Amino acid sequence: MTSSTTLIVQGDKPPSPDVLTHLAAISHASSVRPISATSFHLPRARKTPDAAAAIAQYARSAQLDVFWRDDTRLHLKNFRAFICDMDSTLITIECIDELADYHGVKAEVAAITERAMQGELNFAQSLTARVALLQGLSVSAVTAVIRERMRLSPGAEKLLGGLRAAGIYTVLVSGGFTPFTEHLQHWLGFDEAHSNTFEVVDGHLTGRLTGTIMDAQAKAPQLVITTRTLHCARRQIIAMGDGANDIPMLRASGLGIAWRAKPALRTVADATLDFAPLDGALNFFA
Repeated sequence: MTSSTTLIVQGDKPPSPDVLTHLAAISHASSVRPISATSFHLPRARKTPDAAAAIAQYARSAQLDVFWRDDTRLHLKNFRAFICDMDSTLITIECIDELADYHGVKAEVAAITERAMQGELNFAQSLTARVALLQGLSVSAVTAVIRERMRLSPGAEKLLGGLRAAGIYTVLVSGGFTPFTEHLQHWLGFDEAHSNTFEVVDGHLTGRLTGTIMDAQAKAPQLVITTRTLHCARRQIIAMGDGANDIPMLRASGLGIAWRAKPALRTVADATLDFAPLDGALNFFA
């Protein structure tokens, strides 16, 4: 069984003409049309299991992302909201690792993270244990980490600018912390931001959190809350993340995008961006 689609090919630098010609031949696309210097449409591509597998393998070797777009349904006008993870997605760092390094407990935090990766602790248990190690850290040190170490992932500003221009409601949801999400909300213009809140006494972290822990089980319900706020359906939500705790959120969305993602997330994502910048997501609708 075959289906006629547009194959979208993109990376972080211009591919060679030979690469594009080969991809067009494998996919039986009618032409190669540039979106930009680093992204291209291959319209009327024929997606078969064999072709898709060959294209995925060849594109990865050429450091290119590919996305098979269903032209009958995938239009930005059909979406109402964008929900995005923060750490290692919108920004390049893991906030708690940087705070731990600043506080001199990076090795201890890394050991807890490893236990969580081995399945010994769930996210909430791991987060609680890691935050406990930050007891006594000054709030001014948190501000210093934001100023000195937090960097946007490539294309973040263009992505959010493009979404706002299209009238898309934007929500930042993170297992990180409110000083970081609030900073990004003001910087990039998110409509909402939700994350974990440090308990602070006399200008220092107590090593505890207040309120509900924002983990995988909290991120997906936030998506549902957004649909109710906007009176829209889940299929009208775009979700983006990088890790396993983003799986329920991507599964609940209409279009799930994995950014430089862990293997577990790739299996549930509709699209992956391994080489193109974040604003490459806009090319899915170009």
